[in-house]
Amino acid sequence: MKMLLSCLLVLLSCMSGCVESGTLHLDSCSVSVHIHELRKYYSAIRTNAIEGDSDIGVKLLDKNAIKNVQEGQTCCFLRLVLRFYVERVFSNYASSQPTQQRCTSALANAFVSIRRDIHKCHCQCAEETQKTIDSLHTEFDKLVIASAAQKAMGELDTVLEWLEAQKTHP
Repeated sequence: MKMLLSCLLVLLSCMSGCVESGTLHLDSCSVSVHIHELRKYYSAIRTNAIEGDSDIGVKLLDKNAIKNVQEGQTCCFLRLVLRFYVERVFSNYASSQPTQQRCTSALANAFVSIRRDIHKCHCQCAEETQKTIDSLHTEFDKLVIASAAQKAMGELDTVLEWLEAQKTHP
């Protein structure tokens, strides 16, 4: 019930236009991102995503690699991370609770929207950025697909923290 209320509040805030939005400046490109909206949707599924992660010793997202994205590579990095989540994670993440399914769907739709906007940016990717994303895919592929998606959802907090940092430190 608490989860349903949380998701409903998020949906109402989106409909009323009270969601914090901001422009992320990514190298030579800017995209609009509703970080508050992403946080709200994620908070509705976070506990389940983390508790369902049985591969405690495995990390998909290296926080240091994310924090040390090279200058001029934020656009590329975000584009590739969004692609990873849209194409590999959201489609394989399953929750038995309808409220969490709706929140996951809303989060996926928000990522698709950001991805569509960033696609117009024509980001150039350096080899180091591609290697970082390749290692993410490699670790993901080592796990059973459902477990990998569960882990990636549990680690989405890292991506959201990075996005927030990009907003405050362009």
